Amino acid sequence: MASCVVNCSIMRKSDLKNTLLAIYERLHARYGELECCLDHSTPFQLLAATILSAQCTDKKVNSITPALFEKYPTPEAMAAADQNELEEMIHPCGFYHAKATNLIGMARGIVERFGGVVPQQMEDLITLPGVGRKTANVVLGDAFEVPGLPVDTHVIRLINLIGLVKTEDAVEIERILCSALPPEYWSQFSHQLIIHGRTRCPARRPDCTNCEIRDLCKNFNRKTKK
Repeated sequence: MASCVVNCSIMRKSDLKNTLLAIYERLHARYGELECCLDHSTPFQLLAATILSAQCTDKKVNSITPALFEKYPTPEAMAAADQNELEEMIHPCGFYHAKATNLIGMARGIVERFGGVVPQQMEDLITLPGVGRKTANVVLGDAFEVPGLPVDTHVIRLINLIGLVKTEDAVEIERILCSALPPEYWSQFSHQLIIHGRTRCPARRPDCTNCEIRDLCKNFNRKTKK
């Protein structure tokens, strides 16, 4: 972890921590306590919804999961799903063949290897089909309140834009942020960056003028100088 910070982080660890905490406080004042935007009532449903959310909006996922979870409410039910029927139900989410394969494989893995219960350890979650570190961190943080920092495209873009790291490797960024922030901040910080990236700082039309963290952002400072 230390070598990653040296290689990829632009700031010293102490400066990085102070900057991250300042960002956290300002975004918390702006957005308050945040929760995952994917509708779910169980850890299994959150896991399935997060797999569906790859390359798809949360709004679209939330539009299909009520019917999906009514038909397949448990790992056992989804493990026995007919793939063609499942593909038809999740077709609007895109990449439906791969996602259906992963959903069935994930459910079977939970049933066969974890007794039908979603595991609460990163090393177990990432052994399931379709589950990478980002998905696992979402489930850990929002379903089990286990510290985790999901790194999606918004987090990657904003952390580089602000000028805190110089890498687009999600695992490297997760390690850098987790090495600088206390664990109790991890999940909320990820939620903050995601909502900020969607609302205040979208890639095509960032609202730099009204941005709560503009003075901490190297990209804004470069624009101002120009």
